[in-house]
Amino acid sequence: MSIFNKANLQAQALQERWLAIGLLAGVVLIISLVIFVPLISKELELLEEKKALVFKLQQYERILANSDTVTNSMADITKKQEQQGYFNRQATDALASAEMQEFIKKTIVDAGGQLSSTQALPVTNKDAFKRITVSVRMTGSSQVLQSVLYKIETSEPLIIINQLDIRPMRGTRNKVTRQIEDSNDLNVNFQAVSFMRKPA
Repeated sequence: MSIFNKANLQAQALQERWLAIGLLAGVVLIISLVIFVPLISKELELLEEKKALVFKLQQYERILANSDTVTNSMADITKKQEQQGYFNRQATDALASAEMQEFIKKTIVDAGGQLSSTQALPVTNKDAFKRITVSVRMTGSSQVLQSVLYKIETSEPLIIINQLDIRPMRGTRNKVTRQIEDSNDLNVNFQAVSFMRKPA
């Protein structure tokens, strides 16, 4: 065998060795990509999720740390509302309605008007409150009406006027002249609404 052939065989063996190493490296790289890349990707995803959960946990811890302050603030607000006297403090709906009707009757009579009727309407519930409604019919001059509305809307407990309907009264016929004389009185219908807390 000549030196040339020997060198050629050695070069070919070396080439085959490098080719085998290259193939082995390629296989290792492909296996790494198939196995390790998804693992690393999943790990990064879990790390992001962990960071988000830690952030939420810190937020909840801050909220819990302030919960006593919020509870105390709500208790103060409730106490102030009670002191302001906005809500009816009667024990039952019927007592609250009766008190309201008596107050409205006195207000109309004191102002110089005439109460035609009052009627308690069904109580309605709204969240933590009961809505006490009284339908009122009265007659009186515009000054009487102004006085009544002012007294009702500045009262304690708070009363709100709803569905106000004002109509002039028909005049009366003069017996001498037989002419209809204008009347200064008004027919007034309205609803008075008060609120009370539902029992806890």
